[in-house]
Amino acid sequence: MSVVIQSFSGKWFLSILPTEWNIDGYREVFGRGLAGLSVRNSLLFASLSSVLDVVIGVSIAWLLTRRRVPFAGVLDALAMLPLALPGLVVAFGYLAGFDVEVGWLNPRENPTVLLVISYSVRRLPYIVRSAVAGFEQTSVTYEEASANLGANTLRTLRRITFPMISAHLVAGGILVFAFAMLEVSDSLILAMREPYFPITKMIYQLMGRIEPNAPTVACALGVIGMLVLAGSLVLAGRIMGRRLGAVFRV
Repeated sequence: MSVVIQSFSGKWFLSILPTEWNIDGYREVFGRGLAGLSVRNSLLFASLSSVLDVVIGVSIAWLLTRRRVPFAGVLDALAMLPLALPGLVVAFGYLAGFDVEVGWLNPRENPTVLLVISYSVRRLPYIVRSAVAGFEQTSVTYEEASANLGANTLRTLRRITFPMISAHLVAGGILVFAFAMLEVSDSLILAMREPYFPITKMIYQLMGRIEPNAPTVACALGVIGMLVLAGSLVLAGRIMGRRLGAVFRV
């Protein structure tokens, strides 16, 4: 509640509630300054990482549920491994491994590629489990019937399987996007230049500044982040038509 109040405060000192109210923090967030740029950066990074997660996660889930691969257990464990790895470890690993002269791979120059990859790796387990649940809840007999009628694997997936598990994929993708928008560890370490700051790094920077309106803008960004997360959870639940836990139910 204090974050929301602070985001609308113009003057708040030694009083229970602000003595002045305004929306200057939100004007800054939706303007053309660095705060607004951080929102656009987060939207870009989260969108790209979500697409990457869906492609990789669905492929892994399909191998785990529809193909008998000898390394299925290892593949499943590797897909779930990011849940056990602290974000700081992943971020420092990328920072040390990609400190190269190639500008678009060097986080000191342009962290976009590494931020997208790190966001994808960190949230991959969510989309894998969501897709696995979708595949497991869908009878394989539909795909077998399609194959018997002469359809190849790609056509079967496109016309039969994916439409049947689309709710799981969309809901899982929304969750991946929402959590990527608010990723903290990777953003703090890999985003070193202000033009590439995502929301969380900008909040961190603003709270360390002595500018009078810096805390207000930081709280406005925090409110935006909370609204994105809450809206994503509600939307994912609405898409599933039942409790959100059904996304991951096998």
